[in-house]
Amino acid sequence: IFQNFNLVKRSTVLRNVLSGRVAYHNTLRTVLGLFPKEDVNLALNALDRVNIVEKAYTRSDQLSGGQQQRVSIARALAQEAKIILADEPVASLDPLTTKQVMDDLKKINQELGITTVVNLHFIDIARQYATRIIGLNAGEVVFDGPVEEATDEKFQEIYGQQLEKEQQRGPVGAGAE
Repeated sequence: IFQNFNLVKRSTVLRNVLSGRVAYHNTLRTVLGLFPKEDVNLALNALDRVNIVEKAYTRSDQLSGGQQQRVSIARALAQEAKIILADEPVASLDPLTTKQVMDDLKKINQELGITTVVNLHFIDIARQYATRIIGLNAGEVVFDGPVEEATDEKFQEIYGQQLEKEQQRGPVGAGAE
């Protein structure tokens, strides 16, 4: 799952989700959009899981950023992924949409048992959603442990400075100060 969604803007939401199935079928059939009914049902179920099934026949360029990110998540689900890698999936989203996307990823992990690795720059969001945090600095692992051990003091010790306000957006869904 990419930070910038990587959707085909002029295609429908359903077609974008079905693009996650192209490796499973003959090239000509997928170019023509002739996906088996099972794949269409799989895609619709994936859209339903991220609460956006009603947009299945809407063009992707008609969606908000949060809706586009949920389409990206549905595309990963349609691939029947065993592991989901999400690169800054909430970087450009408002707090409410951030909560929706992170809630979706957490539910997918817990209910479907899909390992989910999320790259985040906001420590508080990581603390709120993760079960394990791995901190990197200049490509080196500087922290690897449970959320409970990821304290401000620990990160100050690791990085040698006060945590910047930008890295602590506060709990997702919280109102503005």
